[in-house]
Amino acid sequence: MSVAMILKDKGGGMVSARPEDTVAAVCRLLAGHGIGAVLVLNPDGGIAGILSERDVVRGLAQYGTGLLERTADTLMTRNVMVCSPADTVEDVMHVMTKRRIRHLPVVEEGRLVGMISIGDVVKRRIAATELEAEALRQYIATG
Repeated sequence: MSVAMILKDKGGGMVSARPEDTVAAVCRLLAGHGIGAVLVLNPDGGIAGILSERDVVRGLAQYGTGLLERTADTLMTRNVMVCSPADTVEDVMHVMTKRRIRHLPVVEEGRLVGMISIGDVVKRRIAATELEAEALRQYIATG
């Protein structure tokens, strides 16, 4: 089971922000779309960073409410881990667990093609487990 299959099911659309967007604007994006992180993209579409709810909470602890007027590039994580469509669900689960991250942009041949979350990965893993269990039940019932 691959990342490409997850993207096929969920679609490649993603929410993004610009480095100069205020943290308040990014928070409105997060809340409005019911998501936990946005990619911060350069004008050329390249990944400048990623900004998550966790980053906002840490920023509030550091800067107080004045944080909301700061720009996304103040808080974003710049060293962004990525995955490829060919990566397996197991591969990305390992990376997410080891790095304690919940979102991975998907890059193919240097081009951003989507983003997956731990929720997407868990949903896919549960579906595969249920399918396997049903196949075993069918096998036992016919054997």
